Amino acid sequence: MKKVILGLSALCLVAFTSCKDDAKSKVNEENVAAAAERDATAGNFPTISFEEVEHDFGTIMDGTPVETVFKYTNTGNSPLVVSNIKSSCGCTVPQDWNKDPIAPGESAQFTVKFNGKGANQVSKTITLTTNTESGTETVKIKAFIEPDPNAPKAANNGATPVMQPAGTQTSTQPGHEGHNHN
Repeated sequence: MKKVILGLSALCLVAFTSCKDDAKSKVNEENVAAAAERDATAGNFPTISFEEVEHDFGTIMDGTPVETVFKYTNTGNSPLVVSNIKSSCGCTVPQDWNKDPIAPGESAQFTVKFNGKGANQVSKTITLTTNTESGTETVKIKAFIEPDPNAPKAANNGATPVMQPAGTQTSTQPGHEGHNHN
């Protein structure tokens, strides 16, 4: 056992004393300068600034398609890339965005089309996938949708449903559905 411990000690002594070279002489100054520059710009993300982050279409008739254009500027110090734009539902379609890098100070835009379907107050979110620090940016559209007065009425045409008088039973036998039996 003593021989094993003595052998391991000798091996460790040789391993630790064989690397006597000065570590500073092994460092490449060009790599240090490049790393310092990279670290200085690591937090230098592009920044996106919108002219408006929410567009209100106001009051529209149900089923009336509308569209708007969102304009944005790269207010950061590095190129901005918008790699994807998607909406919170299929009734809202973003399109025509610039997929090329946008230089600092430059502007771009994209169109959002909304089919105008819904009832009352609606709000839709459009999400941009970008190379900004957060990775995503959002804008919104909203509208108050009124029912179309020319649209066909519901199946009962606004009539009050007819109630059967108490004590009347409806048959459940095949071929007799809906017949009243007292």
